Amino acid sequence: MRLLHYEISHTTRYDYAGSVSLSHHLLRLTPRRTSRQNPVTHEIEIHPAPTTITAHGDYFGNTARFLAVEQPHHRLTITARSRIEVRPAYIPDPAETPSWEAVRARTRADRSGVALDAHEFTYSSALVPLRADFADYAAASFLSQRPLLEAANDLTARIHRDFKFDPTATTVTTPVADVFRLRRGVCQDFAHFQIACLRSLGLPARYVSGYLETDPPPGQAKLRGSDASHAWVSCYCPGQGWLDLDPTNNCPASLRHVTIAWGRDYADVAPVRGVLIGGRGQALSVSVDVVGRESDGLTEGGSLTS
Repeated sequence: MRLLHYEISHTTRYDYAGSVSLSHHLLRLTPRRTSRQNPVTHEIEIHPAPTTITAHGDYFGNTARFLAVEQPHHRLTITARSRIEVRPAYIPDPAETPSWEAVRARTRADRSGVALDAHEFTYSSALVPLRADFADYAAASFLSQRPLLEAANDLTARIHRDFKFDPTATTVTTPVADVFRLRRGVCQDFAHFQIACLRSLGLPARYVSGYLETDPPPGQAKLRGSDASHAWVSCYCPGQGWLDLDPTNNCPASLRHVTIAWGRDYADVAPVRGVLIGGRGQALSVSVDVVGRESDGLTEGGSLTS
């Protein structure tokens, strides 16, 4: 079986205009163990050293770490390093998946096991509202009795075609309705919009955060820190489980995608968030390196956007 080995480094640095006397942060930087992904090693380095650091599993099964820095500091640096093995994702024949109406009906009626877990991903969340205009946009893909994955793939392709990747168009707080109006944004925006479309039709969809191995422009060397965190969508299909789709790149999430966490939306899985006393303003910088090698010597072609 084809296998990719990744080494990932993710550094978050806060530079404060004034001294910070106390800061508390919640981290979600630990890769998940899944059917296609095996974390081999993981470590987190923090400067200055935290007074307290604890780990726990959150509601969605992600590893979360709480840390407290209780000494004066003008800079906080958090570096997560991971080594991960990734296998190809299982992707069923889209035409062989059940109709999207059947999936919706079963999700509403079945209150057992995985179906019950999926049901809670049909509701609105802090960053993903349900709206009739989102359902109307999705309707062009979700024709009557169309197989779920066939329809979801078509929606993914339409978002990729209709929306422009533009890092200057939005921020982490831009509402999904504005993204729909602007037809511009980044991976977080496209994932939120596709989830909003699916949930507005009554279908379960969750937000996935992670990393994506990207290629440098032709003829240029890959720069350190040139990668970034990435986000995509997972939709639930009875009998098949959760199927990952990347609207930013119009592809399934597979060998080049590394999963860190999932939840209802970005608010559930933010890599680093916190509160502090002091500081008088801050400058944030993030550097990510994703380096992969294949055990069978093969390489994947194509360019992806993170």
